[in-house]
Amino acid sequence: MNLNFLGWSDFFTHSFAPYRQQGFSVGRVAIEYRNTYIIYSEQGELTAEVAGKLRHQATQPQDFPAVGDWAIVQARKSEGRATIHGILPRKSKFSRKTVGSKTEEQIVAANIDTVFLVCGLDGDFNPRRIERYLILAWESGANPVIVLNKADLCNSLEESVSEVEAVALGVPILVLSATNHQGLDALKSYLQPGQTVALLGSSGVGKSTITNQLKGASVQAVQSVRRGDDQGRHTTTNRELILLPTGGLIIDTPGMREIQIWAGDESLQGTFADIETLAAECRFRNCQHNHEPGCAVQQALLEGELDFSRFLSYQKLQKELNYLVRKQDKRAQLAEKERWKKINKAMRNHHKY
Repeated sequence: MNLNFLGWSDFFTHSFAPYRQQGFSVGRVAIEYRNTYIIYSEQGELTAEVAGKLRHQATQPQDFPAVGDWAIVQARKSEGRATIHGILPRKSKFSRKTVGSKTEEQIVAANIDTVFLVCGLDGDFNPRRIERYLILAWESGANPVIVLNKADLCNSLEESVSEVEAVALGVPILVLSATNHQGLDALKSYLQPGQTVALLGSSGVGKSTITNQLKGASVQAVQSVRRGDDQGRHTTTNRELILLPTGGLIIDTPGMREIQIWAGDESLQGTFADIETLAAECRFRNCQHNHEPGCAVQQALLEGELDFSRFLSYQKLQKELNYLVRKQDKRAQLAEKERWKKINKAMRNHHKY
């Protein structure tokens, strides 16, 4: 396989140079299973496992390869297998907090150029969910594009698009009906040779249908949504990097029922630029936008210039991010405390001899 068609660029060439001199080759992670990976490389498709040294040195989940990563490998072409010894620095990554109580980063897709945030225009339409996805998209380093699918099931298309425009300031919005083959051509400009797009969205929004239409073949299983609530079932069970006839690449992902935020304050500010602009006009710099005099945000709410539900979403996400920062700081403090305990124990043992 030609590396350029897999998304290789000068960014990775520079990072890989010292490994090339040591005799390593490189491949892109296409599928991630529990303990093995499928790698696309110049030697073809390889089944790979992480080297023991890399597994031992990894301290966090993001230290392991993710779909879209460029892996440093030793390939055994005759066996169709490889060993992963490391991963090259990522130029972008779409992450979320792991589901559950652990405060850890889960990388959904790496080295992506564009994120298609797919939302259904059926009963599952939810602008608040789009706001959450946008925060993660801005944090990723890739360019977000809103894809509104199932236009054939929408009775108020203009109104729905207007709602999305109000929360996705300056972000391209594409409207299509994948099952009816309508509007798909607008996606192809983002899928030029070597360009990688990640499809993100909840279950049942049509990500697998879009992938199949762009591929021109049924590479992903498709199931209908449940009647009554328009909720979909998970049809994509593994994240997968798929090569398209255009030369572009798509990373299809399982639907996310729970969008756990993993981002910084800048991504929140970018998603809610309208509220941040208003906040800069408040009389007090530390204005909480509740009952303070001279609050430009409250004035905009009173005058109907700012949607109240959007403001509530902003406050809720701000609290989530603040909580995440506190949890990360606490975890860092505990890790540092544990590190010094090990150092002191090693020093005591050393003095015994």
